[in-house]
Amino acid sequence: MLKPNILLLEDDLPLHETIKQFLEHNGYSIFSAFDAFDAKDTLYEKSIDLMLLDIKVPHQNGFDFLCEIRNDGNETPAIFITSLNSVDDVTRGFDVGCDDYIRKPFALKELLARVEVLLKRHFGTIHKEIDLGNGYLFDTKGVFLSHNGTKISLKNKELTLLTLFLKQKDKLLTYEQIFQTLWSYSENPSQGSLRAYINTLRQYLGKESIETVKHMGYRYVGK
Repeated sequence: MLKPNILLLEDDLPLHETIKQFLEHNGYSIFSAFDAFDAKDTLYEKSIDLMLLDIKVPHQNGFDFLCEIRNDGNETPAIFITSLNSVDDVTRGFDVGCDDYIRKPFALKELLARVEVLLKRHFGTIHKEIDLGNGYLFDTKGVFLSHNGTKISLKNKELTLLTLFLKQKDKLLTYEQIFQTLWSYSENPSQGSLRAYINTLRQYLGKESIETVKHMGYRYVGK
């Protein structure tokens, strides 16, 4: 099953490691950033599902960082985790586009609960099934594709790829982003295998549902 990817921007090393280990233990993939430049590079290179952002970080504070990427059209859910606790700070956080604001110190279980709520809201898992048209449904809880009530047998990587497309609908997914999601560090990504997975999904969802962006990657534009 596809693990949600979380960008963690926190320059306090002990706290960063504590949060990282806790969330990884609870099934999330964590991409670490210790300053705003690191965070921007990660957003460019990876497919991120949620951001945890400290505000007092090097090079650019969290407020300005989030404001900038929101202005660039990035709508990835964001939670500020910060020691700034005045009403003005909280208000500014929501003004620049955060979805939640947690004051330090906080309980890790509270952080986990807020992460889960935001991810469900973002991916639409409040609704169990996504209608893909022509009788096809994708079950976001069980992670499987069905047609007119009959479950379709797909390979794990095909299901992971479909999940990734649905989470990033109408957005270009580069070859690098797809390779990093589908293949682990111990595996060698395969262009041939990826093309085969794409062809399989097109057979079910329609040839025009997945666009090929030459020399760059793919874009899901289905229903």
